[in-house]
Amino acid sequence: MANLQQIKKEIEKLRQDIEFHNHKYYIENNPVLSDAEYDQLMQRLITLEEQHPHLKAPDSPTQRVGAKPAKELSTVKHLTPMLSLANAFNDEDLLAFDKRVKKLLDWPETKDLAYVAELKIDGLAVNISYENGILARAATRGDGLEGEEITNNIKTIKAIPLKLQSSAAIKKPSLIEIRGEIYLERQEFKRINKEREKNGEALFANPRNAAAGSVRQLDPSITAQRKMDIFVYGTGQVQGLKLASHWETLEYLKKLGLKINSVNKLCNNITEAISFCQAWEEKKRSLPYDADGIVVKVNSIAQQGVLGQVSRSPRWAIAYKFAAEQAVTVIKDIEVGVGRTGALTPVAIMEPVEVSGVMVSHATLHNEDEIRRKDVRISDTVVIQRAGEVIPEVVRVLTEKRNGQEKAFVMPKKCPVCGSDVYRPMDEAVARCTGIACPAQVKERIIHFASRTAMDIEGLGEAWVEILVDKKLISDPADIYFIKKEDLLGLERMGEKSASNLIKAINESKNREFSQIIYALGIRHVGEHIAEVLAEHYSSLDELSKAHKEELENIHEIGPAIAESIEIFFKQEETKVVIEKLHQAGVRLQQEKKEKKEQILAGKTFVLTGGLEAFTRDEAARMIKDLGGRVTASVTKKTDYVVAGTDPGSKYDKAKELGVKILDEAGFNKIIGK
Repeated sequence: MANLQQIKKEIEKLRQDIEFHNHKYYIENNPVLSDAEYDQLMQRLITLEEQHPHLKAPDSPTQRVGAKPAKELSTVKHLTPMLSLANAFNDEDLLAFDKRVKKLLDWPETKDLAYVAELKIDGLAVNISYENGILARAATRGDGLEGEEITNNIKTIKAIPLKLQSSAAIKKPSLIEIRGEIYLERQEFKRINKEREKNGEALFANPRNAAAGSVRQLDPSITAQRKMDIFVYGTGQVQGLKLASHWETLEYLKKLGLKINSVNKLCNNITEAISFCQAWEEKKRSLPYDADGIVVKVNSIAQQGVLGQVSRSPRWAIAYKFAAEQAVTVIKDIEVGVGRTGALTPVAIMEPVEVSGVMVSHATLHNEDEIRRKDVRISDTVVIQRAGEVIPEVVRVLTEKRNGQEKAFVMPKKCPVCGSDVYRPMDEAVARCTGIACPAQVKERIIHFASRTAMDIEGLGEAWVEILVDKKLISDPADIYFIKKEDLLGLERMGEKSASNLIKAINESKNREFSQIIYALGIRHVGEHIAEVLAEHYSSLDELSKAHKEELENIHEIGPAIAESIEIFFKQEETKVVIEKLHQAGVRLQQEKKEKKEQILAGKTFVLTGGLEAFTRDEAARMIKDLGGRVTASVTKKTDYVVAGTDPGSKYDKAKELGVKILDEAGFNKIIGK
């Protein structure tokens, strides 16, 4: 039997060989080993690591699909923000960009300025951090400042090295944020949709949608089943390394073993960049993946630093957008879909037509006002396009082709899915279903009902709501209270302890504050604050449900739109059924009789910022309201106090600027008598 040192050497050699072959296959597209030979290497490594688990390492190729499913995706803050890009739609926009850049740099207009032109891949932007050459974490772009952590899912993409290549000639930074775009080739997208159709699952709308859905899976093994790829296009924060140009950066990233698009071009001036854009607009369909434009960047990193950014967009880069392809077809009918938030969206059913290489038979009409504005009718001949190369939409009607047989569209008064009333406030473009148990929006309503600021049912997050609804264990928010422990134990990944904890959390939620149950019902326009206002004026849900619009409007802060929304909501039969079920389950649907506290903060307005030690911000807000005070979201001259905990934000600065009294936690405790 081989000694431990020999086994350790063999494991290291296997890892190096497998990563070498991964690079040849996924990065260089030049395999030097057959699939069978590669599988033998991988199987040998798996066997050795199973026999010697203490020799496993996070950067081993075997760890690409080894993580347990996550309960939810946590949030990660980017060390350097991921900026968005300003758009250019024609040559003139690019020339104007060049002129603007030269002016800011004090660069002669007639002198060439170097740019890098890159294909803008239509996928999901990600940020991947390597620490001492080892993949540490990965996140989606999110809002540019922070995104969802997707580290375990990223590891399943073989074009992403778990360990950066290194040699004496390559200086490896102690920390580097890699920016890239994850995408699916069209063939793989078609394969996934074919499989989903076979399984009766909803189809992905386009490759970008499929890539985003795959990367954000809670179970990495599902991500691994989809052949996703990546192109790296830049860096965020880099420690221990300085590069002079963007082109040099791309070449350096390539040496580290990262996948760079070979189509990228270093351009001597804006004229060459424009030619590059024009050429690829013509031949974009020859690519195996979707690209929706070209990104043009100033090459010099020193010049990028001088140019800086405006808002969240860099002044040194611009996205040239390919023009949307158009086609002519006939609208056979207009159907209404109901979204997850109850929004009704009219959809044109059309004679199938090819647009940008995709057969299209449906197009969004957005809302009733948009249909009126464009004067779209059933049987009209229309021009359609794929906006941003993704969502088909009707551009205009060819009125000269009308023959008098066309029919005007009328938005339904009842929800086409559940039959509840459709409600559209006068000042809004979107009509919505008011049904609390509407199948089209039931998941979203239940997620909201169980959320922390509503009924606060710990453990009942989005993933479990999806499963419980799909398994037909619940079909409206009230059904949560009729779930039995044995129902939960029959679900995959639900153990004895988890099931007991969830049942306990459900039972504990039956006695939440009256304002929380009002908010949890998800009445349109009724947020946390309005729910508290209503709870101050009505002693029970039964009393609130009988309130008329005119009566509600007499309450301070309740306007006509909110009053109308509340009245319509409680008129629905589905609402009455759900409330009755909540009553039967023992959920407290009335105001708890509490000893009225002395209103020592009456007339005082507070703003909370930063973290408090003794209680949460929600608890602090409730204490203030119990003592007669008001809590608002923003600081104004009328604010009496700003309570500043640890790491206060911009509200603290605003308070100092306006001269508003700032309380620390000790000062707050003193003023509320604790």
